[in-house]
Amino acid sequence: MVWLGFAAAIVVLAILDLFVLHRGHHEVSLREAAIGSVGWTVLGLAFTGVVALLGNRDDATAYVTGFLLEKTLSLDNVAVFAVLFAGFGVPELLRSRLLSIGVLAALVLRIVFIAAGLVVLEAVHAVLYGFGALLVITGVRMLTKHDEHEPRPADSRVLRLLGRVVPLSPDYDGQRYLTRRRTGAGRVQLHATPLLAAVIALAAADVVFAVDSIPAVFGITTSASLIVACNAFALMGLRQLYFMVGGLLTRLVYLSRGLAIVLAFIGVKMLLDPHLKEHELREARWFQIEIDPNVSLAVVASIILTSMIISLIVARRGHPAARKAQDDSEPDSP
Repeated sequence: MVWLGFAAAIVVLAILDLFVLHRGHHEVSLREAAIGSVGWTVLGLAFTGVVALLGNRDDATAYVTGFLLEKTLSLDNVAVFAVLFAGFGVPELLRSRLLSIGVLAALVLRIVFIAAGLVVLEAVHAVLYGFGALLVITGVRMLTKHDEHEPRPADSRVLRLLGRVVPLSPDYDGQRYLTRRRTGAGRVQLHATPLLAAVIALAAADVVFAVDSIPAVFGITTSASLIVACNAFALMGLRQLYFMVGGLLTRLVYLSRGLAIVLAFIGVKMLLDPHLKEHELREARWFQIEIDPNVSLAVVASIILTSMIISLIVARRGHPAARKAQDDSEPDSP
């Protein structure tokens, strides 16, 4: 009953935050963004006490580790959202609305992927080995990736598929997702505006991030309640986080490498300690090594904090990578 109450509270808070308190279209100030982002972060950390009361110290540690991981991964969401907004030329007044839609879609998709993952784990618990291997491969690929070119949202397969269904308009029409345009033959035809294209691109990005983040949090805990809780609190401050640290992300040039190391660490942890059931792979128990939850929390927090500090230091000293990231984020002068 307590967890059902928590789920209901999250839904109510999400509706209030996304569609009541911040309804309308206005430029979000830094003060408003900071208050909202800090407020959700404090609320998420304070929920640790509730977890400790309902469970035990290990549950609380697992929740904090998962929350910290998902909160850091949400910075990647923010960076991709910024690329999408720039690629589609989304007006500032419409970005808050799109972020609200993106956050809600991300929350729903995470819950769906969590439920699907738990069903798979219940049927074949050894699939944790596959999740672990996937995270290690993902971490290594992120560390060895040298392509610095940003993706072009307009070239995505999803939008090419949309273009086959309905023609795409090059111009916005206020808050409309569909608009009517006169063709060269003089006929009036229905077109999709860039706003609809941006919403679809956000949803596609949410799917990708859900696929990446859910296996990672399974490496910390397999409790559905804890996974949903840390994802919900991490995502609910995403809209405010975009307006608060959008410019700062260009300076965190080593954050992606820190995340890569974290994902690889969690993958190794899952491979060494997959928490198999007693009747599964008993002959393989000899190589299992249990990593204490407090150790996992310390490692994840240390790597993330270190990558941020190093990024800010090199940015302040004018490192070429930081200067390039900052130059790419600034609009070209007329």
